Amino acid sequence: MTARAQAIRPRGLTRTEVAQVLLRGTALIALAVMVVVFGALSPTFLQLTNLEILAKQTAINAILAIGMTFVILTGGIDLSVGSIVGLTAMIAGLLINEGLQIGALGVIVYPHTWMVMVIALVAGALVGAINGLIITRFSVAPFIATLGMLYVARGAAGLLNNGNTFPNLVGRPELGNTGFAELGAGELLGVSWAIWIMGALALVAWFVTSLTPFGRAVYAVGGNQRSAELSGIRVDRTKLVVYMISGLCAATVGLIIASQLVAAHPATGEFFELNAIAAVVLGGTSLSGGRGTIVGTMIGAFVIGVLTVGLNQLGVSSFWQLIVKGSVIVLALVLDQLQVRVQRRIALQQQAHADVAPAPAG
Repeated sequence: MTARAQAIRPRGLTRTEVAQVLLRGTALIALAVMVVVFGALSPTFLQLTNLEILAKQTAINAILAIGMTFVILTGGIDLSVGSIVGLTAMIAGLLINEGLQIGALGVIVYPHTWMVMVIALVAGALVGAINGLIITRFSVAPFIATLGMLYVARGAAGLLNNGNTFPNLVGRPELGNTGFAELGAGELLGVSWAIWIMGALALVAWFVTSLTPFGRAVYAVGGNQRSAELSGIRVDRTKLVVYMISGLCAATVGLIIASQLVAAHPATGEFFELNAIAAVVLGGTSLSGGRGTIVGTMIGAFVIGVLTVGLNQLGVSSFWQLIVKGSVIVLALVLDQLQVRVQRRIALQQQAHADVAPAPAG
């Protein structure tokens, strides 16, 4: 066989490339294993009713994780999403129970239920925009900026009703603000609205990240910010938008939870940011940015959901559950670093093959 033929002959996967494939599929493999194990240990785990409960619980974390994915893809982090959940839930509770007081006119306006939702969503996006502006305009590290906003938003949620709950968010027919509970308890074709919302947001997010210029900009910013700037990408605007998306997703979760409980409490959403980050990392998104998918994030969210529901059904102590979840997060970070090392090794191997390949005959 000639040297040229050897150069163009297809070669099999190396051990390094096999390791990369396995690392990328870790979350899916883990999900399949957990479903089989919990299904074998608990006779009710695979029942349709339990699977619907699992999907509804997972939807909360998945929606948060979708917004978090955009942020982490740019190399950022958003620790404020849990507090935004509580703040927007309280805003909805305030508008439904007490209305919007306009002191100058001496009147109280009770917005329609749809308007309540829109106002809460806008508030979530606005908080996200503030995060983005602090990070881009003042060059504050995302960790510090969103950590500060975590406290600000949680404090604002408490101030809306002096730390108390807004109960019985059913509205009054004469005010035209009833029906809020339908978001949490209602169904379409026998499927909860929360699940439909999760699916719709996941589909839109996949489309945006995979098939739009903005999605390519997000990956570019996370991969190499300096190169992105030189290629004409508006880095600051991209970062601003992704934090607004994260705030919007958090506000959606706040509305869903308040609707499910028919009540709003300022502590709603505490530590939700940890589960969201865990889902994103488990799904293969790199904390350094530039690598990850929405599909992976959804798989990661279901890993967290299956783990939580499965351990609850087996009667595992909540303290042990915390240990298990924490261990899973650490393991995911370790696997992320291993994948980075494997990718570097593959790049070096490819470069070595390119260097030794003979030049084509003239």
